[in-house]
Amino acid sequence: MANFSIKRLVPAVICILIVALSVSAANAQDRRGQVTNLPLPRYVSMKAAEGNVRRGPSLTHRIDWVFKRRGMPLQITAEYGNWRKVQDRDGAGGWVHYALLSGVRTVLIEPDLLPIYATPDPNSQVNAHFESGVVARLGSCTIDWCRISAGGYRGWTLKANLWGVEQSEVRE
Repeated sequence: MANFSIKRLVPAVICILIVALSVSAANAQDRRGQVTNLPLPRYVSMKAAEGNVRRGPSLTHRIDWVFKRRGMPLQITAEYGNWRKVQDRDGAGGWVHYALLSGVRTVLIEPDLLPIYATPDPNSQVNAHFESGVVARLGSCTIDWCRISAGGYRGWTLKANLWGVEQSEVRE
């Protein structure tokens, strides 16, 4: 009789574990900020020319460094009151006051001398070449391509060449 119960119990336990893991994975993907109720993580940009990056979410916390690039894309990973925990492309970051951030989306160009095409097609005319580290304004995105602009030039590039946009993100 004990063998019969264990044989019935094991599939039930496995089903419960699968459901629990599925719910946990869905919650991780649908994380929302406690303050704004916006998705986490999400991308923003530096509104200010300089922004103190603090060890914790208050003015009493030590300044670890200063971001000094207006428009630089940052990823928000947490929220606490008027503070946002951000990180840059290299994973460096900390807490920044929300007033220093903008919802204007920008991206960093990853490869050097990246061709920017007139249409989302590698066989189309090349409008410009952007150097690695250029901050570009993000426009619309398909599943593979994004429209960007910088320095008076605009065009399309593969999303994989950019930091500051999720690979699954589609923008109109």
